[in-house]
Amino acid sequence: MKLCTFTIDDTTKTGIVVGDQVIETGVPGTMIDLIRDWDSLKSELEERASRGGGIPLSSVKLEAPVPRPGKIFAIGLNYADHIEESGLGTPERQVWFTKAQTSVNGPYDPVLIARGTATADYEAELVAVIGKGGKHLDASKAPTAIFGYCVGNDFTERMWQHAVPQWSLGKSFDTHAPMGPWIVTADELGDPHDLGIRCYVNGEERQNSNTRHLVYNVWQQVEHLSVGMTLEPGDCLFTGTPGGIGAAMDPRRFLQPGDVVRTEIDHLGHIEGTMVAED
Repeated sequence: MKLCTFTIDDTTKTGIVVGDQVIETGVPGTMIDLIRDWDSLKSELEERASRGGGIPLSSVKLEAPVPRPGKIFAIGLNYADHIEESGLGTPERQVWFTKAQTSVNGPYDPVLIARGTATADYEAELVAVIGKGGKHLDASKAPTAIFGYCVGNDFTERMWQHAVPQWSLGKSFDTHAPMGPWIVTADELGDPHDLGIRCYVNGEERQNSNTRHLVYNVWQQVEHLSVGMTLEPGDCLFTGTPGGIGAAMDPRRFLQPGDVVRTEIDHLGHIEGTMVAED
């Protein structure tokens, strides 16, 4: 099933995407509430989807599927080609940082280039959305903790990222975590470790890889994070970016106002945002 958050007539709701239609779930609250109560809602929503009667997707504004995740974590240096282009060795342990809630952005919304900066960069990523979650989850149990997956881009302000050892500030600028266009539930997608992932800037291919090349796979990521914290419904994990970032080019090619960045992942759809200079 494909589940989205959308706005129509100034009201934001959750919906089921069927073809080019969106069907209201009728579930009160946000996507996090829907995920939390999924076991009791799933059959009803499947029946609702089978009846049809939706409205055109073109008539709504798609928002980030989880507009305000409780936690957003992202892993760095998790594709071999990205490690190589960064000039760093393969990390012996997983390298994680946080992205602020206020960095969340809709799948087709503008992406801000912050005032006084000139080193905005793209990072195409698969995003895992936590469902049941839990703590002390070993890798074999991790699949049951995940609700679904969506497309994301871990936009980064490189100057701020590398100004200090901790990356979170440079990763957390407003609008720098677009996600969407919807969540494909884990039972529909199946194994997330064989998905083509690509990023384009103004139609030029910059990144092209496959999630089979993750250094630490999604199950290992869930196991690692849940050692010290409880993963909760709606938490979002950015699972790493492949090679091809602008900062690794010679000469470096950072994003400029007017650039259009498209990110796509097999079976999940695409997101696309235009870079805009912050007023």
